[in-house]
Amino acid sequence: MVLLACFLSRRSFYYLKFNSFPRRISVIIDPFERKFSTHNSAAKASAENDVSLLHGVRVLDLTRVLAGPMCTQSLGDMGAEIIKIEKPGSGDETRNWGPPFVGGESCYFLAVNRNKKSVAVDISQPEGATIVQKIAAQCDVFIENFLPGKLKSYGLGYEDLSVLNPGLVYCSVTGYGPSGPYKTRGGYDVIASAIGGMMHITGPENGEPCKIGTAMTDISTGLYAQGAILAALFRRHRTGRGTKIDCNLLSTQVANLVNLGSNFLNAGTVPRRWGTAHESIVPYQGFQTEDGQNLIVGAGSDEQFISLCRRMAVDYYENEKFASNKARVANRVELIKLLASRFAEETLEEWLARFATAKFPFGPVNTFAQVFADPQVRHNDMVSEVDHKKAGRVRLLNNPVTFKDCNLAPRLPPPLLGEHTDAVLREYLKFDDNSLSDLRSSGVIS
Repeated sequence: MVLLACFLSRRSFYYLKFNSFPRRISVIIDPFERKFSTHNSAAKASAENDVSLLHGVRVLDLTRVLAGPMCTQSLGDMGAEIIKIEKPGSGDETRNWGPPFVGGESCYFLAVNRNKKSVAVDISQPEGATIVQKIAAQCDVFIENFLPGKLKSYGLGYEDLSVLNPGLVYCSVTGYGPSGPYKTRGGYDVIASAIGGMMHITGPENGEPCKIGTAMTDISTGLYAQGAILAALFRRHRTGRGTKIDCNLLSTQVANLVNLGSNFLNAGTVPRRWGTAHESIVPYQGFQTEDGQNLIVGAGSDEQFISLCRRMAVDYYENEKFASNKARVANRVELIKLLASRFAEETLEEWLARFATAKFPFGPVNTFAQVFADPQVRHNDMVSEVDHKKAGRVRLLNNPVTFKDCNLAPRLPPPLLGEHTDAVLREYLKFDDNSLSDLRSSGVIS
């Protein structure tokens, strides 16, 4: 995905008018001559000096909650212009998810909606749907997460918009896909996690299935969607063709089974819950220290196991029952009991000091306060502060990807509902004050 974003950053676009709808033509920029047109002369001037990866890419975002907003926030971080269409009066459901709230703004919404412009339009009204159609005709990407067929009833399906804009990359994010027995069900992370097998393998050994602490199925789906969109834009630069992309939570979750899915499909091995332990590597799990803290330690090779034992001042590696990983897996219970007893003899800080220069993997189970105080987390610059109109100074988690010559720090704070309605409609559709007033009076926009 990063490579595609880098490639796309070397491209720009211009518009030609056909039948009153602007259609996008892609142009490869000659890095020496740079003869191209952009949306306007001001944009052209800024484009020549802008190093953001997706400068000039316009994304029309009709997603809510997490998977879709995660995808569009990442595209926005890379420089794309994100126009977030929201329902007047209520907006994205996560605006009301809380507590906690900061200055009346949901921390959940703040987490995944930076670098976006909020336009409040009622797409259930014909005038509202027409507005979205006309904006989509000027965009590169359209992404939505409605139930399959819902947007088609408003004239906003792929078949409708691709006629207006043949180069449009149209991405749908659903719970289960556009067809099949579950297609009309709403998509929820924990349900996809349950049906897709993740909860079956998550939780304490011999305990109940557990959900993961964050919505990893939603997050993974958003990242898959981002990669698919970038790939489609890459192909469009070669062919001029847009496409329809379908991503869904269930398929993403099944794909996330990775090696455990392969174990079942190819060897008939049925995975089970192991708590913090690993099915195929021993030791590779958490241990409680003398002071009641938890330390995760792994030995992915025989050499690492020998090193671990020596740092712990034990000679378990000399016992043939523990001499190889295969033997350690076979004698898991006995070895883990020995290691657990030894770890309980010293505090977490003492163990961290013993392991400070070790080559085997280890780390404490941190609280959130410890996470954000961790020296490597701080060094990686994972938190930004932005000024928000209602919430004041808010902290946001940064995009974890870095580029040598491009800054992905937030450019825009998460928007207020409808904060950019007038500005966007003036720019894209040339609406005047009277037109905006009439639409607002009729409830089409807010």
